[in-house]
Parts: sequence; structure tokens; C-alpha cells
Amino acid sequence: MKLRDGSRTRGLDPAERFAWLQLARSPGIGPKSHARLIERFGSARAAVAALPGLLATGRWPGVELAERELVEAELAAAEALGVRLLLAVEPEYPARLKELADAPPVLMVRGTVELLAAPSVAVVGARNASAHGKIFASQLARELSAAGLVVVSGLARGIDTAAHGGALDGPGSTVAVLASGVDRPYPEENAELCERIAAEGCVVSERPLGAEPQARHFPRRNRIIAGLTLGVVVVEAAVQSGSLITASLALELGREVMAVPGSPLDPRHSGTNRLLREGAHLIETAADVLAALGALPVAPRRTVRSAGPTRPSNPARRTVPNRSVREAPAPGRSAPSDGETRAEGPADRILESLGVEPVAIDDLARQCQITAAVIQDALLELELAGLVERLPGNRVARRAR
Repeated sequence: MKLRDGSRTRGLDPAERFAWLQLARSPGIGPKSHARLIERFGSARAAVAALPGLLATGRWPGVELAERELVEAELAAAEALGVRLLLAVEPEYPARLKELADAPPVLMVRGTVELLAAPSVAVVGARNASAHGKIFASQLARELSAAGLVVVSGLARGIDTAAHGGALDGPGSTVAVLASGVDRPYPEENAELCERIAAEGCVVSERPLGAEPQARHFPRRNRIIAGLTLGVVVVEAAVQSGSLITASLALELGREVMAVPGSPLDPRHSGTNRLLREGAHLIETAADVLAALGALPVAPRRTVRSAGPTRPSNPARRTVPNRSVREAPAPGRSAPSDGETRAEGPADRILESLGVEPVAIDDLARQCQITAAVIQDALLELELAGLVERLPGNRVARRAR
């Protein structure tokens, strides 16, 4: 079978591209072993041909060659969804990402591929972000977009969602890096946002089409975020958080690490304040980010394009069978949350969004998507419980303990 995107082979014939993907989808073969196999045998096709003999020696336990029909199914699904298969040897593959010791051999891309190589900055942070944090992330991303930077984030709840939205509100664009297949946005509530990013920006993942999110893949996703960008801005983060992993990976790659200061009374700022103590750039405005990054070329302005065929109500019909993703959750079990928790009611959502810094009640209502009548009742409940306090100017804050 020939690859469906044959017009984009860029020097590799279809059979070699097929073998490249087959190696990448083979259980037990990671990015480093993928590169070593191709280097040893001279091509992906030669490596695929030699692999059964190598496995017969018993020296590679846990490794097996991906079945051809599974690779063919993924390619067919990619064509149906308008997904681009981008190999590490292609000119469009972002040069910054190649600096990773374990750069993904294959990227699955929806949207504008050129954005992956454009000047970019990551804006990441807590999933249980405060209302202030989300407002700040959205405003910062919008201003960075206006300044000509692509904003990269991970499509998670909280800060990531706010950053993507803010960037799309500006004239520039945004890149969403997923820990699942590009046809499996996570969390599900961000499916509409993911479609908009695919139409106006770029959605990318190293995971196969149809792959559900697994907790162990989020740190892998974070290395791609760090690798694509010139620097990472952490808006809010606890000491033990994926955002600090992203910052650490960025530091290892020689990228700029930046953090937004916050109250020591709010645990959501403990990680960012620690980064600042360790020498991260202190960020209060977009101008601070630009100063930290230095002189930059300008990324292309956003042009709206089709996001490809509409995502079907039952995506399994148009994506790879579950057996191609061996770690998919068993039926009836939910995907791991990567530490995410969901508030149960209006009062829970309000308390999760509040920090010790005052926020306008109207802004809080918009962030929590709660009507004015409901938020007043919920705030009264929280006040009586001694958890929040009202302040002059129609503002409210979490009560410091």
C-alpha cells in the first residue's frame, strides 16, 4: 500500500515512509532505538526487513514489529481526517525539536505545519488555576500573539485552555501539543477548542491516531512543548506539577525559563515562586517575555483554514483500531486524569478558581461559567463556611488560613 500523502514525500519514497512509521509504531521501539536501527541498516525499509531476525535471537524482549494492517489503518484514518504525517528527516520538521535527545521520529499534525518552526513561546500552568491566573494567561497569550509569537501549550484545563484562547483572540496563532492522538482531544470539554486550533493554528502529537491519553504520556508531551519553543512561561504551578517538568526540560535544552510571581499563601504559586528563587525570569507583562527572549523574527499572521473532515460522533469508526494502542483503557474505565480533578458544584468551582488575591465577582462568574444569581448563593454558602471573604469593589478572595 502506498502512503496517501504521496505528494509530500520530500525525497523519501512511499515504501520508506511506510517503514519509518511501522518502526515508530512497533512496541518496544522508542525514538532512540528507532534512530539507531535506521543508522545501523541505512534505511527504515532495511531495518524493518532485518528486525524479525534480530527478534528471533531473543535479545530484544518486549519488542515486536507493528503489523502492516495497523499501519495501513492509521494512514487511512490520517487521510480521512486531513492529518499530515511529518517525519524527522523532512525539511518541515522543526529544527528546535531535533535538539531533543529523543526527538519524535514521527509527528501527526493537523493544521498549519509551518507554525511548528515559527518563533514560539510556551504558556503553561495549573489545571485547577485561579480566576486571576486564567485571566492573566489569556491576556499574556493575546499580547504575545500580537507581538508575533506563536503560543504553545498542552490543551489541558486551566492555564493551557486560557493561553490557547488568548492567542486565538490575537492576530497570531497557537499550537496544541497532545498526549493523545490528534483525533482524541483531552479533556473532552476542549474538543471544540481543539477543532478551532486545527483550523486556525496547529494540533500535533507523536501518539498514534486513536490513542487515548495515558498518565505516563503527559511528561513525554511536555518535552515536545519545551523542544518546540524558545522559552517557557509558567503562570501557576504547585511544586509537584507537570508544568515544572516542562520548565526543567526547557532549562536542559537551553531555553529561557520564565515564571509569574504569586502569593505565598496560595499553593498554586509555590512552584512558580520556587522557579523565581532558582533564577527564572520574573514575568509581569508580555514585554518581560520579549525582553527575556531577545530580538526575534516575526511569526506569520494567522490564516483560517479548514480543519479537515468533521470529527465523527463515533471516532473509532474513522481511526485506528484499539489494538494498535496497546495501553488503551479497558472498556468501562475512564482515562487517567493526569492529576486533574473536577469540581462537583458551583461552590466547588468557585473555591477552586479563587486565590488569596481578590478578583471581581463578575470576572469570577465568567471564568466559572455561572450566572449572577447562582454565584451569589454559592458565595454566601462559602462565606458562612468561612472559606471566602468579600472585599470592597464587589470583589472576593479565598480566606487565608
